Amino acid sequence: MKINSSETGSPVPVALTIAGSDSGGGAGIQADLMTFAALGVFGTSAITCVTAQNPSSVSGIQPIDAEMVDRQIKAVCDGFPLAAAKTGMLYSSQIIKTVAADDVRQGIPILVVDPVMVSESGARLLKTDAIDTLCAELIPQARVITPNLHEAEILCGHGIKSLEEIRAAASEIGDRFDVACVVKGGHLPGDEVVDVLYDEGEEHIFKSARAKAEQTHGAGCVFSAAITAYLARGDLLKDAVGKAKDFVRQSILHARAVGHHHPLGFFWNKAGQAD
Repeated sequence: MKINSSETGSPVPVALTIAGSDSGGGAGIQADLMTFAALGVFGTSAITCVTAQNPSSVSGIQPIDAEMVDRQIKAVCDGFPLAAAKTGMLYSSQIIKTVAADDVRQGIPILVVDPVMVSESGARLLKTDAIDTLCAELIPQARVITPNLHEAEILCGHGIKSLEEIRAAASEIGDRFDVACVVKGGHLPGDEVVDVLYDEGEEHIFKSARAKAEQTHGAGCVFSAAITAYLARGDLLKDAVGKAKDFVRQSILHARAVGHHHPLGFFWNKAGQAD
């Protein structure tokens, strides 16, 4: 949906990210907010965890008290005309239950769930006992979920080694939870990156040439954040996924060396009008 400026006094769509803070700036809350800004959406946040990390490693995770997560979400919903929200790193069952309850209580119109489980460096970002809570209480409330291959394997309970298996996994997950599901194929080998969206019985396949990159830290966060931003701007889901895929690819192509790392170039589109 789009924000009606005559009703809200603001022509700018508002989106909320409920996720962890990345001290390295390339993923999590920081990446989400930069993506929102790059796409002309006003970003708000509810921080679930503070992490000590950079693109190479995660050296510490400190969860925020679930009551404080609740207060952040309520404050945003009370103060802004929210068009869409996304979740990232939620970490614990208690935080997931809080977010799921707030999604209903606050009437969040569109929810994108990125089922963040493990970092690119291998650190576990979701407690094992929280996976069942995520599946039972939050995923069924989503408009779309955006698992990578490893996360899709956990949700399906079996391995995924080919495009045909990605297609099968997207429909299996979508039907199981009655949500739209886009399985990201970036971890499959090959010169193309293929993502598959399954939505209400319809399949949409998105292909792009693989972008050469020193690092792709944060790409999953940016993808789900871009989908959220485009949905907040009023795009249909299929269009939002296609545009988000292009936004991520361009952000990878426009990465610049910063110290020892190559964070994504979020503002490659200058004025934030990537259409």
